[in-house]
Amino acid sequence: MKVLVVNCGSSSLKYQLIDMDTENVMAKGYLEKIGLPDSFLTHTVNGEKHRIEQKVTNHEEGMELVLGQLLHKDYGVIKDLKEIDAVGHRVVHGGEKFSESVLITDEVVDTIKECIPLAPLHNPAGITGIEACKKALPGVPMVAVFDTAFHQTLPKKAYMYAIPYEYYDKYKIRKYGFHGTSHKFVSKRVAKVMNKPIESLKIITCHLGQGASLCAVDGGKSIETTMGLTPLAGVPMGSRSGDIDPSIVTFLMKNENLSSDEMDKILNKKSGKLGLSGVSIDDRDIEKAADEGNERAKLAIDNFTYQVAGYVGKLAAQMKGVDVITFAGGIGENGIDARKEICDYLAFMGVKIDEEKNNCRGKEVEISTPDSKVKVYVIPTNEELMIARDTKEIVSK
Repeated sequence: MKVLVVNCGSSSLKYQLIDMDTENVMAKGYLEKIGLPDSFLTHTVNGEKHRIEQKVTNHEEGMELVLGQLLHKDYGVIKDLKEIDAVGHRVVHGGEKFSESVLITDEVVDTIKECIPLAPLHNPAGITGIEACKKALPGVPMVAVFDTAFHQTLPKKAYMYAIPYEYYDKYKIRKYGFHGTSHKFVSKRVAKVMNKPIESLKIITCHLGQGASLCAVDGGKSIETTMGLTPLAGVPMGSRSGDIDPSIVTFLMKNENLSSDEMDKILNKKSGKLGLSGVSIDDRDIEKAADEGNERAKLAIDNFTYQVAGYVGKLAAQMKGVDVITFAGGIGENGIDARKEICDYLAFMGVKIDEEKNNCRGKEVEISTPDSKVKVYVIPTNEELMIARDTKEIVSK
């Protein structure tokens, strides 16, 4: 079975074509700046990159361009679109409606639309991708895989906010959590690497990138996570504030005469490491500036590792213990210093790091010492493969 995995942003389209018999990636790519005159596609086959500069006005045109690359006479990987057996779509928000991945029907699309107020930037893009694939690949079964689904096992005491209950009844304001596909993949993978049943493990998964969240996985189920109603909550991120005193919002709105949209932009686009450092949302740029003596850049890094370590401790308490901590995402997989600094805070829990093993980037490896009371692993995430696996399972039924 060949599964096309599609992940649409508001002006982008990421994809992978995966042969599920071997789980090998046949081709992958990233279409950027949809709707702008300088849109371009980077398409990769066998490590060889092909850049296609072409004006793409919408996702439907984008999907046609992508499929054209898969069929390309020189570097195509299929000869006919009929070779694509199914399509798996990443959808950010499924609300309370979806606790697992589902076959896409008109009713499912309508329900995803109902969740737009909870993810106004992400869900419309997901729907656009679904509609584009329907037109380009008529009759091909499609599956929606939700970022929120893995966290639907959170107990009510974990997902409810201590605000008037009527707002939950009226607007479904509660913690939903995100990065669920990554947390699910990593927790399953580390159990396999440790050769232990996931049901016997208490795992804290740290998905650390420009977006970042942590998850407590107890016996294979998410019981707590750091993101909330939206992906803004939890640890500070590239440009997102993470958790702050809520009164900061009203204070700034009053004193700076800001609208709700302006305040939302500050918290989502101008805060986090960018806001603290004044340098960038990219850790590589911030680390370089810190090495050159920029004190605010160093503060942004220190604040991040401090907050992540604090949440590990919090999740360990809420899970009543922890057996293994995993690092994934761009920073988690490549941030040698960040991993060490986080784990140094956790020495009181018996966490010990082997600095030689930790001196790696993008590799699946245990980085804790043999006598560490809590095992620590770097597990590169693979959300696309998780989406493809869910898609294969559902379509096969």
